[in-house]
Amino acid sequence: MLHNTPFLQDFMARYNYPAEAVSLFTEVLDKLDSNNSYARTFDALYDKFEHHKARLDGKLLAKLDILAARMGYSRYTLHFVFALSLTYELWEQYGLMGIDEQIYWDTMDDLRCKLLECMECKGVPGSFVADWFDGFFRLDRVAYGRFQYQLCHFSEKNKPFTMSCGHVINPGDRLIGFHIPSSGVPLTDEVRFASYKCAWEHLHWLFPDGRVIFICGSWLLNPNHPKFLPENLNILKFINDFEIIDSWEGKEFNDAWRVFGRYAEKPFDEWPADTSLRHAYVDWIKSGGAPGGAAEGVIMFDGEKIVR
Repeated sequence: MLHNTPFLQDFMARYNYPAEAVSLFTEVLDKLDSNNSYARTFDALYDKFEHHKARLDGKLLAKLDILAARMGYSRYTLHFVFALSLTYELWEQYGLMGIDEQIYWDTMDDLRCKLLECMECKGVPGSFVADWFDGFFRLDRVAYGRFQYQLCHFSEKNKPFTMSCGHVINPGDRLIGFHIPSSGVPLTDEVRFASYKCAWEHLHWLFPDGRVIFICGSWLLNPNHPKFLPENLNILKFINDFEIIDSWEGKEFNDAWRVFGRYAEKPFDEWPADTSLRHAYVDWIKSGGAPGGAAEGVIMFDGEKIVR
């Protein structure tokens, strides 16, 4: 197969990938085009994935690791190039299924998000969570505007949860899980509700009364955030969209990299306070506050508003 295609070059340009990343990925793709030994290994894995004989999981990535070492690149770089190579086939699938092309472009923006995270945290263009992409390429997860959505069910381990409107969510009930990519787009009222509405338009038929129930578990829902974040941060508005099912806090700040990037690996006294969010976290931790925390919450949406 041809690896360095005009589609992939246009794809990277559309999302304005950093020049360093474009240069490196192009070099890898050109090397695959010019070296049959490398290409045979790469293409065999590609074919297995495309024919549903493999998933983009640890087993496949481990084989890419071996090839990355042979080619002289970081495994994160080759993981990303593999995902990048799948984008054209997915674009064709969206077209064949009649899915709005904008949904495709919104969904594939996650590659850019993960690329920038890898460059920030690992110092190399690529992805250190490439198995996450599997859901996009299997059409299990799509983006409607700012957020990414996928079908899920209320865990059988949960107790029934009664929402403020009186609706009871029982274990096993169908829900729509959603995720918040690090796209850099602020979580304003306009942005959040545009995404909820778009998701509702595509998914309300899955619910008998037409009211979609979204569920999200995230560090952004940290129960301590209202205690120390500045009132003007959109994160607090986002939290208020939810009815919280469960929350937790802890001394381990496993999500520190999401706030502090590469500095998360450094001693605390080297963490920068150069943004409102970082400054708030530094002050909170200095004062003895638990740095870790997250919550799981639900939203019922009727197409226009959150139902309370």
